[in-house]
Formats: sequence, C-alpha cells, structure tokens
Amino acid sequence: MTTNTTPAAGVAQTLRRLYFVRFGFALVWAGFLVATASSLGPVSIALLVLYPLFDVVAAVLDARSSKTGRPIAALYANVAISLLAAAGLAVAASSGIPGVLRVWGTWAIVAGLAQLAVGVARRGMGGQWPMILSGAISVVAGASFVIQATMDGASLRSLAGYATLGGIFFLVSALRLGRRRAQEQ
Repeated sequence: MTTNTTPAAGVAQTLRRLYFVRFGFALVWAGFLVATASSLGPVSIALLVLYPLFDVVAAVLDARSSKTGRPIAALYANVAISLLAAAGLAVAASSGIPGVLRVWGTWAIVAGLAQLAVGVARRGMGGQWPMILSGAISVVAGASFVIQATMDGASLRSLAGYATLGGIFFLVSALRLGRRRAQEQ
C-alpha cells in the first residue's frame, strides 16, 4: 500500500480535520443559540459575534493549508467579510433582532459566494460538491434572513438551523474527502 504524500493529499487531510471541527462547532453553537435565542441578551450576543469570528479562524487555517492557488484570495476575502460581520453583529444587536438578521443575512450572502468560489476552485480535489452546494444555499438563506427581518416576529432560531445545515455540509465534505483519500491509497 502506498501513501499519497502529494501536496493536494496533505491539503485534503488538513481540510478534512478542519471540516470535522467546523461540524462540531456548528452543532454546539446552534444548541446554545436555541437555548438563548428568545431575546438578545449577553449570551446570545456573544454567540452571534463568536460565529463569524470562528469562521475567521477557520478561513485562516484553511488558507495556510492551501498555501497557493485560487482559493486563497476568496479565503482572505472571507476573513475580511467575517470580521466585518462580527463587528456589525455587535453593533446591530443594540437595534434588535431585525437588525441582527439583516447583518447576518448580508454576511451569509457574501460568505456563501466566497465559499462557492473556493469550492469550485477545489472541485478537482474531491469532496467539494457539498461545499459548493452549501455556498449556494448560504446565498439563498442570507436573502431569507434579510426578508425575515422585515416581518413581525423575527427570530434568531432560524440562524441555528442555518448553522446546523452548514455543519452537516462540512461533515459530508469531510467524509467525502476521507473516502477519496482511501481510494487513492
């Protein structure tokens, strides 16, 4: 049995681990948000700001593992977008749930486009179709959050569903990367 030690294989293995961590984080975060989402209090605000900050860390780790190639620019754009989102969410929290949904929705749209670009650039690596689909769904979900912000009874609970679905896509992608790696060995 030969071991594939090409740079792409190393990137795939690093991404696989990162995707598993992102899956776990998304589920735990969603659970905490559901428990605190009835109002904007200190815990729910901290959770809202934490999510894009976690995305920043994940994108930096992803970019470092990739080192070169087209996904790097989109990953660093995602870092900037997510930092702006974290700051925007902290500010929007003072105006209420609709303001938070508008900021989150805008971030989901732009971050989804970045994720879509990264997934398309990496599609030859394998395991990226879930990321491509997740990016596209993020764009649609972001638009729905912006629309939801205009309606009576706007709620943060839908953000937990968004995070959970995103986490599931990371899990599927990690599993697909592992399957491809096993086939190449």
